[in-house]
Amino acid sequence: MTRLDFYSLESDSRGDRFLLVCRLVERICAQSLRALILCPDPEEARHCDRLLWTFKQESFLPHGLIGQVDAQLTPILISADAESTHHCSVLVNLGRELPPGIDRFERLCDLVDNNPAILQAGRERFRAYRAQGYTPEHHTVRL
Repeated sequence: MTRLDFYSLESDSRGDRFLLVCRLVERICAQSLRALILCPDPEEARHCDRLLWTFKQESFLPHGLIGQVDAQLTPILISADAESTHHCSVLVNLGRELPPGIDRFERLCDLVDNNPAILQAGRERFRAYRAQGYTPEHHTVRL
């Protein structure tokens, strides 16, 4: 069964889920794993792409939007859907809906921040994961 990690930011965190995704994929990449960042909103996907380019001056996170990079060679992919045919072991959900086909991934990381709409959608996903038999591991993060 897919390992499910649910990340939420502490109420006094300065960052948002986009900064959190940068930190998370940096760790995923350091483990030589491939990640698919699910980001259905095109504007948010472009924001995530830009932020990954500028996250740290001293490091590079090889990434790109599906359709704009060679997906076979790029370890961090950003996509509007989780239906990518490119094997990625980790799915990082920045969407507001329950991602489809999560059982294709070894691990799912679901991220929420303190935006009330994002937080509410995250609570609903958390309950839906449990209803499907998953046992999400909850992590509270401060940025």
